[in-house]
Amino acid sequence: MRVVLFTGKGGVGKTTVAAATAVHAARHGVKTLVLSTDAAHSLGDALGRSLEPDELQEIEPGLFAQQVDAGRRLQQTWGAVQGYLLDVLAALDVQPMDAAELTVLPGADDVLTLLAVREQVESGPWDLVVVDCAPTAETLRWLAVPDALTRLVDRVLPSQRAIARALVPVVGRAASLPIPGREVGPALLQLRSQLSGALEMLRSSSASVRLVLTPEAVVLAEARRTLTALSLQGFVVDGVVANRVIPAQSASDWQLGWVQAQSAVLERADEAFAPVTVRRAPYLEAEPVGPHALARLGERLLADQGADGVGDGLVELLSGPTRPNPVRVERHGRDFELVLDLPNVQARDVDLARREDDLLVAVDGNRRVISLPSALRRCTVAGARLRDGALHVRFEPDPALWPSP
Repeated sequence: MRVVLFTGKGGVGKTTVAAATAVHAARHGVKTLVLSTDAAHSLGDALGRSLEPDELQEIEPGLFAQQVDAGRRLQQTWGAVQGYLLDVLAALDVQPMDAAELTVLPGADDVLTLLAVREQVESGPWDLVVVDCAPTAETLRWLAVPDALTRLVDRVLPSQRAIARALVPVVGRAASLPIPGREVGPALLQLRSQLSGALEMLRSSSASVRLVLTPEAVVLAEARRTLTALSLQGFVVDGVVANRVIPAQSASDWQLGWVQAQSAVLERADEAFAPVTVRRAPYLEAEPVGPHALARLGERLLADQGADGVGDGLVELLSGPTRPNPVRVERHGRDFELVLDLPNVQARDVDLARREDDLLVAVDGNRRVISLPSALRRCTVAGARLRDGALHVRFEPDPALWPSP
């Protein structure tokens, strides 16, 4: 099964491109689900159908759509923990309305939409799941939440859980606070397991992200930053779609200026995203609404584009990314290198730190905590450099922790 996420700056047509991709695939015999996590609920508008929140709907043979409703799922996932927190805050004389706000799961919408994607990937009969994500800023937050919440749960539930269970009643009585029910711990553990599974799915070799942009300088700048941020978080970007490209052959005198400006931006895009292919989607004569119009756009977008050497886009889409894992460990003699893809970045933009068994990497306001594998935990950081669009962190074995050769 393939999972392809589409994102881009608001207004560039990412929902239309995602829907066109799904329609094209379904009409070529690929059992496809197009699923939207965007709170704007634009997927139904693009398909020309009214989508009931959180319900699967068959659009045409082989094509199903779903608009995720995070609110309806919240109680099922977070209810037990939230109930206990409300009891604690009530014991501390916090007003009920304030307590309700304080106990909302951080990034709840992001978490629950992510779990909805995982649910469909694991249980659905699909060959292809196309995810219409929110605009880039929300998508980056959405993809970063699982790591953050997994670390949070690990702190809330220490590894010595038996000791924790023994201490909780004592601490609760001493502080005159409610004792958590038996369901609280398992609920947190279940949430952690689900989030870990969702991250594993999105970072697997069958999943990738495709960026949608319009050929404008400001939009390209944001797309470049998004590529860097996604790579930092360990997600593979295997495609870029330049949408609403004005065809030169049919341009009016007024439009020719736009054609020239777009051509200049597209050249820069090809360079910025190489070796990832930047496919062109033309500015159409009418808004593509409904399956038939979307199918025509999908045909132009994914069919063999011949002249530029791009092969069959549908085969490429279903084959999955061929690029290496964005985070990998390489051996060099007795030393190791942790390699993290960071395109479009200069050394001065990167902050790097080691904290016990974690490596902290920050780039342009985006941050990731990488749990080091066992071998690197027994090493010391010996240096770091940027080379060919990747951060190389060198580790030397710690003599006190490694046996002598």
